[in-house]
Amino acid sequence: MNDCQKTNNLKYLVASEQDITWGITINTVGHQIVKKHSVYPPQNHPCRYLFATDKGRILEEYQLLYIKQGRGTFFSKNYAPKELGTGSMFLLFPGQWHNYYPHPATGWEEYWIGFTGVDMDKYVNNGFFQYSKSVFNIGLQSEIIALYEQAIQVANEQNPGYQQMLGGIVHHLLGVAYSYNKQLGFDDMQVVNKINKAKILVAENYDKGISPERIASQIGMSYSWFRRIFKQYTGFSPINYIQEIKIRKSMEMLTNTSLQIKEIAFVAGFNNAEYFSTIFKKKTGYTPDRYREFTQGRHL
Repeated sequence: MNDCQKTNNLKYLVASEQDITWGITINTVGHQIVKKHSVYPPQNHPCRYLFATDKGRILEEYQLLYIKQGRGTFFSKNYAPKELGTGSMFLLFPGQWHNYYPHPATGWEEYWIGFTGVDMDKYVNNGFFQYSKSVFNIGLQSEIIALYEQAIQVANEQNPGYQQMLGGIVHHLLGVAYSYNKQLGFDDMQVVNKINKAKILVAENYDKGISPERIASQIGMSYSWFRRIFKQYTGFSPINYIQEIKIRKSMEMLTNTSLQIKEIAFVAGFNNAEYFSTIFKKKTGYTPDRYREFTQGRHL
């Protein structure tokens, strides 16, 4: 066995046909420390993943890498050269040419996990992860390191159902990466605090006819700026967020109380029962009466 086939920091993993139906299957997971002025990739890098940093490579899988410490560079067919540092995370896409390496003066410590599956394809197709946004500003997060370490342990043990456990870890990593990156996109914490205050105002006043314009005024923002930032932060326009809170409250009352539909509409802040029923069915696919029957078990 030659050096490029031996490694102590990478696990080749197999998946059955049943494992594949889980949605995400893991092919490789590992961790390595690259010392200053050392060759990269190391000579013990597995042949399946070997590449030359002067040429780059193309993979047949996704890989999510995290730099625990050190500095380096990443670039791809769709991404201009980007400086990486401690706490950087970057995503490699199947079929996409890419290249990356640590700076000789610092080296780096890296974690990675490689995977395929229809779940990840769906996330990409729905725009959660994009070729042109391959690098995430995560920062040094103990939670992320713990998830990679857990994945390595699960891969080492390979107990029954290990692919499903690893799939869960990948889902968690992707969710944490997406969330941290989105949060850190709001550099101005004063703006974040104002948006959180706006959400509190909605929670406390959704049934009192509070308007997005009034909320913007109360938190000291222009309405146009508030509307733009609020949607960027929450995924909802202010008016849709208020409506969503009303619907959630009405769903709770339909399930847990015996109030009449018109009473629920009033308590939830709707103008009349007919409008409430129309909006409720549009949002949930059920009429209020049908939703109550279903959640209270009366449909059986």
